[in-house]
Amino acid sequence: MKVKPVCAICLLERGFKQAKMATDDEELQRKAVKRLLEFLAKNFDSNHTPPQIGYLRDKIVLEAIGMDDEDIYSKLKKYSNEIALEILPDVRNWIEEAADSQKERFRRACIISIVGNIMEFDISGHSFDLKDLPKVINDAETELVIDDIDKVFQIIQEKKNILFLPDNAGEIAFDTLLVEEFKRNGCHVTVAVKEKPIMNDATMDDALEVGMDNVADKLMTTGTDPVTAGLNINEASKEFLEEYKKSEIIIAKGMGHFETLTEFELPIPLVHLLRTKCEPIANSLGVARHRNVAKIA
Repeated sequence: MKVKPVCAICLLERGFKQAKMATDDEELQRKAVKRLLEFLAKNFDSNHTPPQIGYLRDKIVLEAIGMDDEDIYSKLKKYSNEIALEILPDVRNWIEEAADSQKERFRRACIISIVGNIMEFDISGHSFDLKDLPKVINDAETELVIDDIDKVFQIIQEKKNILFLPDNAGEIAFDTLLVEEFKRNGCHVTVAVKEKPIMNDATMDDALEVGMDNVADKLMTTGTDPVTAGLNINEASKEFLEEYKKSEIIIAKGMGHFETLTEFELPIPLVHLLRTKCEPIANSLGVARHRNVAKIA
């Protein structure tokens, strides 16, 4: 999905919030915003996906304030993981209540994974407080406006090699429950996180912190360079591409993967699990904003 005109608002607002998160120095903040405005004036066109522009935005902002090698979201990601892990037992109990039906267990694990995608910060028009997470998860039966979960369940009865692409820190804790359900259905699951920090996306540190290594058959990184939100297959590592070629179905969490993977013709089923936190993605899917989606591409 290419950038839309309205994406400029989010790109600029997020850049400013990142600068503010990184420093209290207003002169450095002003310097970062000025450079970002200059960059957008020259490069904001329909040839790029939002994650491509977003990566360059992050680089410009952090270089302007002298923190180009810093992970400014590190504390927020760690806190997100801690909060998610605290309520994970309650979430697991909700799934276990459907123990008599493997299909219903799978559905509930998918819903939890999707609802967890609300854990995103600095998106224009999307507000979220980690303190609200227990209530959000307890209301996990929120309606899915696109609901292909039953179709996915049918697919995995035959296609067993799964490539799972998490999105953010925190929500990856809930993804462990979905990976467990895939395995309960006889699947082999490879989980691939980001190689290096990019916004609050999950990295290997986050995956290990929530115990993904204990449930996935293989835990690796996409090895992409540069590291952007979502996935550009053309920039992935050889090791990742080998796993990608062996997979029979891809489970892609979040908006970044929707924005990037829609640019490729994939030979296998692709399942998007996400919350429509921004207008362009909601419009692309033909649904309202702030809705939950499970869609087979």
